[in-house]
Amino acid sequence: MSNINLIIEERPANIGNFMVGRLLPFREKRMVGPFAFIDHMGPVCMSDTENMDVPPHPHIGLSTLTYLFEGSIMHRDSLGTEIEIKPGQVNWMTAGKGIVHSERTPRYLRNSDKLMHGLQIWVALPKHLEEMEPEFFHVEGKGLPEWTDQGVHFKLIAGEAFGRKSDVPVYSPLYFLELKTTDRQSIKIGKDLFGESALYILEGGIESEGNTFVPKQLLVAKDSKLCEFEMLENSTIYIFGGEPFSEGRIIYWNFVASTPERIEEAKTMWLEQTFKPVPGETDFVPLPVQSENIKRHKP
Repeated sequence: MSNINLIIEERPANIGNFMVGRLLPFREKRMVGPFAFIDHMGPVCMSDTENMDVPPHPHIGLSTLTYLFEGSIMHRDSLGTEIEIKPGQVNWMTAGKGIVHSERTPRYLRNSDKLMHGLQIWVALPKHLEEMEPEFFHVEGKGLPEWTDQGVHFKLIAGEAFGRKSDVPVYSPLYFLELKTTDRQSIKIGKDLFGESALYILEGGIESEGNTFVPKQLLVAKDSKLCEFEMLENSTIYIFGGEPFSEGRIIYWNFVASTPERIEEAKTMWLEQTFKPVPGETDFVPLPVQSENIKRHKP
């Protein structure tokens, strides 16, 4: 019997002047553990006249995780942070009661050809931390545990697993793992996982129960403890998950909250521009008004 409960295909989504492949949320699976949102950016080649420009926009009730494979993004936020993220590093921004940030191509790359490829992820905060003070952490590659086991290279990008812990300061039990291999390998790691779990194929593929799965597919497991499959040659996959929350979450635009009242408050704050601004930025992303943007996740 297959351990795959659901197969989610990447769906195109526009984040301003930039197209991405959306994985979560999905109509049949709004969250996996505390993971509420995943976009696959690129890979895309941009010319000397094309740049990534996502103007200031707000968040509440979540942490964002940016992890690049190629390219570079300049992050600026309302805490006064201004930092460039490069491949192999992690930007971890916790919105809590509210933060505003922008994401743009760095100035020194804006007039040259460039690549962009990576993952952008939202992790919902536990209910008792939804109104915490906002924070930002930049973690270099050396803060992410790496090891090789039976021909498979592992990297723990966030959370805890296999008796190791990433330097990314998460706020609930979770894991976000990268697995790479050049040769076909059997993977049996269920005993080291917990909660809900999903697997995303970046390149190569996997085989499970006689079925082959390919890039741009997200596979949601029935039981994380039964995580066994074959990685094909030259494959890169990401496994993520953790303990789900006992209460549901509402997702509206860039806001995540456990009550509709908090969502409405955040909407009003953005309409009235009472969020703390990003220093040096004057434009912003307008609030979408379509009611269908409001989605509730029930555990």
